[in-house]
Amino acid sequence: MNSHVAQAALVTVTNAATGAPLADAVVEVNVADGAQPDTPSSVEVFQRNAAFHPHVSAVPVGTSVTFPNRDTSRHHVYSFSSTGVFDLNLYRQDTPPPVHFNKAGVAVIGCNIHDDMQAFIVISNAEYRGVTDKNGKVNLEQLPPGEHRLRVWHPRLEASHQRWWDVPDPISADDQRTVSLTLTVPPKPASQPSSLQQRFNRAMSE
Repeated sequence: MNSHVAQAALVTVTNAATGAPLADAVVEVNVADGAQPDTPSSVEVFQRNAAFHPHVSAVPVGTSVTFPNRDTSRHHVYSFSSTGVFDLNLYRQDTPPPVHFNKAGVAVIGCNIHDDMQAFIVISNAEYRGVTDKNGKVNLEQLPPGEHRLRVWHPRLEASHQRWWDVPDPISADDQRTVSLTLTVPPKPASQPSSLQQRFNRAMSE
């Protein structure tokens, strides 16, 4: 009988300055034997109400990502990140061909029409990964026994969006761990579209 039963670890990420939970933190775990659970080969990041959903995704290297437009206005989705440069020219209520991400790193996604639109796709080589919910929590299921390397990323760790926090102590399969991040980038204030952008949006929706 095999006694090595896969277990789950619960990680909570908080803001070191306030103690508040941090949503949209990516948690990665690398295990010693390199075993990787089943993961989807494609995901979507859709546009609705002039925003990307989800705001943060974590996917394995080799994933294909589609960017459906579910708004009535047009969007121009692009990225200049080193993980894969792409440019999906103006489209409305359509789904362009998928973008393939074959290099680990953080892809910062924007819209050339709506400057406030931003999303992040973390392309990961780690065997296990997840994104924290609104309570700052992520459950990493099926972790094998042993002690494993843990690191955490968040959009507000630094302006370049490429920094990771390597947690000094390894994580075990059944741990309940709290990680506090010191954020250097202030939250992005909500802003109204410029008059030019509003006119463009009206013209594109007609």
